[in-house]
Amino acid sequence: MASTVEVPKQHKACVYDKPGAVSIKVEMIDTPEPGPGEVLIRLTHSGVCHSDYGIMMNSWKSLPFPTAPGQIGGHEGVGTIAKLGPGAELAGVKIGDRVGVKWVSRICGSCLACLEGYDGVCFNQAVSGYYTPGTFQQYVLGPADYVTPIPDSLSSPEAAPMLCAGLTTYAALKRSNAKAGQWVLVSGAGGGLGHIACQLGARGMGFRMIGIDTASKRELVLSSGAEHFVDLGAHASASDPDATALTAEVHRLTGGLGAAAVLVCTASNAAYAQAMGFLRFGGTLVCVGMPEGALTPIAAAFPNTMCAKMLSITSVAVGNRREAREVLEFAARGVVTSHVRLERMEGLAGVFAEMAEGRLIGRVVLDLS
Repeated sequence: MASTVEVPKQHKACVYDKPGAVSIKVEMIDTPEPGPGEVLIRLTHSGVCHSDYGIMMNSWKSLPFPTAPGQIGGHEGVGTIAKLGPGAELAGVKIGDRVGVKWVSRICGSCLACLEGYDGVCFNQAVSGYYTPGTFQQYVLGPADYVTPIPDSLSSPEAAPMLCAGLTTYAALKRSNAKAGQWVLVSGAGGGLGHIACQLGARGMGFRMIGIDTASKRELVLSSGAEHFVDLGAHASASDPDATALTAEVHRLTGGLGAAAVLVCTASNAAYAQAMGFLRFGGTLVCVGMPEGALTPIAAAFPNTMCAKMLSITSVAVGNRREAREVLEFAARGVVTSHVRLERMEGLAGVFAEMAEGRLIGRVVLDLS
């Protein structure tokens, strides 16, 4: 492995020039120098997540600050280490290693949340693509002790979605309390997170999966391991605000009981309201998708009903570093394969437009070369 790699003084980056609008400029920016304990990564690929869209559009009202012009988004980056900062070698990394950058790109490692394995709520975390330069660029800095090693047998385009979509849904399935052989339902099953959740649940964890989404995503959901697909268009309508028909279909498919767990992977308040009715006794709703706009409580989470059926609600921000390695190993073994479409950096705005219209199937990965 080469001990040195030539690093350009400038590189290409996708910049949010007008946060609040789908407006992106591909610009040349200065390549940074790694500081103590850091590595400089030459990125080759980055997945595109709905979270990136929410940050660019300033549509997540729960974020503490609006996105500033000049922000570089992205948090599913894969590339090779091009340069080590002072002391970085102590983390066991070297030039040429292939590594990944996740949503939480840096943790302190010493707060109570970190010590208990809750990386996603580290009190001193940095989020890639939000007030930290993200992975929609050709070079990025990362902490040597927190970048994720990529298995040799896994291609970079396949690895990228695992760093957020794969990691988050894997953590969600683990926290669902479902047992092998039980029904687990995924709302938004044909999206970037949902189709991976179906595969991990069915092929990696022994669950019986049901996917809910629009008709155009039926083939992807069923090929991802779901036993049943429920078409939103056929079972949900404005004239049925309580989702009576949709709930009846879910209960029919599950022998009249409902699902042991529901993962809401779509950023929809309506999906959360529907989900409570899909659960069997002792069931768990896992919050994954982050709705945009005004903060809205889960509409059907009535204490009386939850007590009577002993229902639970839990949530996942992201998984921890151990879970990141585990889900990448699932992918390397072929248990899960992300449905990936490659795009160039210049096509990012078009990808976000598709995402906003709900037309995106699977995951888009940017080729940063």
